[in-house]
Amino acid sequence: MNVLLVDDEPLQLMRLEKSVREVITDGSFYLFGNPLEAAESCKDKTIDLAFLDIEMPGMNGIQLAKKLKEMNPLINVIFVTAYDQYALEAHRLHASGYVTKPVSKDKIKEEMDYLRTPPANLAKKGLQVKCFGNFEVFYDGEPLRFSYKKSKEAFAYLIDREGAAISVNELNAVLWEEDHASYLRNLIADIQNTLKKVGAGDAFVKRHNECYIDVSKIDCDAYRYKKNDPDAVRMYRGEYMIQYDWAFFHAY
Repeated sequence: MNVLLVDDEPLQLMRLEKSVREVITDGSFYLFGNPLEAAESCKDKTIDLAFLDIEMPGMNGIQLAKKLKEMNPLINVIFVTAYDQYALEAHRLHASGYVTKPVSKDKIKEEMDYLRTPPANLAKKGLQVKCFGNFEVFYDGEPLRFSYKKSKEAFAYLIDREGAAISVNELNAVLWEEDHASYLRNLIADIQNTLKKVGAGDAFVKRHNECYIDVSKIDCDAYRYKKNDPDAVRMYRGEYMIQYDWAFFHAY
């Protein structure tokens, strides 16, 4: 596990590192007193867990968290601060935790028990789908990039239908109010090509005028939640594919 710690006060950073190392004994640690330098350094590495002070010059912890989430949507962010007025904004960012100073081993341990993405899930191989919070797709832990934004939404709808065959007309109606048949063909081809590039082409099935996903080929938090998987149950915070309006009434 790659762990990032950022605090512009050297003494606080040292105390934070001591407390975190008492809980995480086998991680790779990256410490920064400058948030701008931290953001730059993280461009060439995948950070699994970040402990961020909020009030810092140049770039505060909230801004840094947004950049880190752009690099790795699965990252767990725990804010560390002497103040509690940022709790609401931290919640909006879907942070994993919020620790008030002075930091202690017990406080860190408590937040580690409720990470949005448990450590075991970070190391999973193959096609992985995250439905809780924002919808995201990964292969071997790396974000999967579709050529079109709507391709990702179409794939999300198929994931939501859990293997049920969906007609092209139904998919068109979900994505747009008017007919976009030709554009939809491009989206379907994009899904097929994107999955094939990483060796996961068999997860998507297209036949005649319908398509579906093979649920046996995908690790999905929502699917595991329905099977009462403890990690998936802990990850669910009442948020399901929140970037899509059609998913609003599909929450668990």
